[in-house]
Amino acid sequence: MRILIIEDDTSLCELLVLGLEEEGVSVDICADGLEGLTMALQDLHDLILLDRMLPGLPGEEILKRLRQSHVTTPVIFITALGESVEKINGLDLGADDYLVKPFDIGELLARIRSVMRRTLNRPAPFFLSFGDLCFSEKESKLIHKDHTVLLPRKEAELLAYFLRNPDQVLSRQQIIGNVWGLDTEIEDGNLDNYIYLIRKKLNAMDTNVRIVTVHRQGYCLRLKECHVVS
Repeated sequence: MRILIIEDDTSLCELLVLGLEEEGVSVDICADGLEGLTMALQDLHDLILLDRMLPGLPGEEILKRLRQSHVTTPVIFITALGESVEKINGLDLGADDYLVKPFDIGELLARIRSVMRRTLNRPAPFFLSFGDLCFSEKESKLIHKDHTVLLPRKEAELLAYFLRNPDQVLSRQQIIGNVWGLDTEIEDGNLDNYIYLIRKKLNAMDTNVRIVTVHRQGYCLRLKECHVVS
């Protein structure tokens, strides 16, 4: 598991890192709100521990922008604001849990386990769809009108990731981290080859869905009529 901590209290961060790493968790730390938002938008973490009062950008705004960008990474607020109205507001913004400082590392670990269990138990949609394209994750089956194609496993995982994030520019790091895994060594050319194979199938099916290259940024799943230069 990889957790992002967005917190400007250095002493607290040190304690959290120590406790989490003892449990085998990989931890990234950010003390600035704007920088934290940038890291969180990369969608490379399994969970985010988010302070509400931060320099640069408050935690509430970070969470709001994440949800507006369709980043569904579970978020636990860690804050000194313990009034009921503050908790309700934080949960209504889209937080998955709310932990008031000071707290015990054991309680934090229990909250993390609880949030992750709820996340894993959320039913996955049987079909992913975008434009005139439909994809069955369970069967790795790509469907366009009466035309059906069965995708190899890795192509299926790659296309599913694009279909979950349509109209979003996805960096190479995001794609590789989410499809192959953060610890996997993969050459850039391998990603390009998989993109090529999926594009070839989409062209053959004459769908209005395209994977376009966004110069120096990454790839994006868009509709053909968007007229994006690839």
